[in-house]
Amino acid sequence: MAVTQIDLDDDALQRVMALSEARTKKEAVNLALRFYADRRERAARIGRHFERARKWGAVEDAERLHQAEKGSR
Repeated sequence: MAVTQIDLDDDALQRVMALSEARTKKEAVNLALRFYADRRERAARIGRHFERARKWGAVEDAERLHQAEKGSR
């Protein structure tokens, strides 16, 4: 683990600590970093799946089905 000295946004740090119940600043920062990385990785995976679905024509099929369901109401 690296030791780094940085200036932190005190308000954001307090919000993370309150929402996560982190007991230390270090715990809060590490939690926030992991959360951010996990969210970005998840978004990238979803994007890749969406692009595959578009190539297979699944997106257009879903849009057609949605429009047909809206029209039948």
